[in-house]
Amino acid sequence: MVDFAGWDMPVQYRSILEEHKAVRQCAGLFDVSHMGEADVKGPEALKFLQHLVTNDCSKLFPGRVLYTVMCYPHGGVVDDLLVYMRGSDDYFLCINAGNIAKDIAWMEEQAKGFNCTVTNRSADYAQLAIQGPRAVEIIQTLTATVLAEVKYYHFVEGEVAGVPCLISRTGYTGEDGIELYCPTAAGERLAEAVVAAGKPLGLELTGLGARDSLRLEAGFPLYGHEITEHINPIAAGLSWVVKFDKGSFLGSDVLKAEKERGPAKKIVYFKTGDRRIVRAETPVFDETGVEVGRVVSGTLSPILNEAIGSALVDSVAAKLPLWVDLRGTKMNLQLVKPPFVTLKKN
Repeated sequence: MVDFAGWDMPVQYRSILEEHKAVRQCAGLFDVSHMGEADVKGPEALKFLQHLVTNDCSKLFPGRVLYTVMCYPHGGVVDDLLVYMRGSDDYFLCINAGNIAKDIAWMEEQAKGFNCTVTNRSADYAQLAIQGPRAVEIIQTLTATVLAEVKYYHFVEGEVAGVPCLISRTGYTGEDGIELYCPTAAGERLAEAVVAAGKPLGLELTGLGARDSLRLEAGFPLYGHEITEHINPIAAGLSWVVKFDKGSFLGSDVLKAEKERGPAKKIVYFKTGDRRIVRAETPVFDETGVEVGRVVSGTLSPILNEAIGSALVDSVAAKLPLWVDLRGTKMNLQLVKPPFVTLKKN
């Protein structure tokens, strides 16, 4: 157990390797109750969200989920988040645990002048993520809701094991899966029901270690690593969530200029052909020995059985041979376009 954003969180239950493989081959259960939630409600909720985030929330409809980021005026990332549309004036947001206080304060400040309210609901919800090729099959045994009808990045409201839940076809592993938001007091009961239903099918309890290796294999960014206050979504390779045609939003002018001229630095993903992990903050060099960046994430891929990671490097060096010094050994970085493994999500 480790401290994570003020929560006691499991790094692993049995083995990061086995937990990771279980999610790729069967299913894993993550307790992600530390994540933050907020309601945005009111006649100008949509107008406010269009100002707040980079993606186009006008494309949402009740039951649809949108991945996006919200940026500072200088283009750096406040946080990445999910936006759920419950109704025309009713939106539900999922934010990162370590950013809850900062995010809520930022949203409340930006909401001034809009006819809507931002309410921190983080203490009201427990959240469980069941991920992997058998995740939907497992949860289907606990609910009358027909999960096959819930498409990827869609959600419904229903009961799971007798607990009222927001049932979301989303996740952070690259696999198919379900995320369940339920009342905090019912979280333990719901988790026990999922474990009981999933164990015969190979479900494993899964901790932070496998969560990180899974998301990195999928090429998903983690706040504080691939996206930060100083790494904007263009540099991070998230241009697909930045919709300039929707009109002005926080940071839009800076991000548009950044996209037009090209970012000075960019996030690249790499593997090494070696099992030795390349840790964050390791300097990255070009073939002449000049330092051109630093690693921002690094782990061992249990599926590839080699070290993988990401780095922020000078854009001009992004297509050149790159290497790191790993305790006196020169380790070449093979740049790849994620995901690192074939994913089967719907």
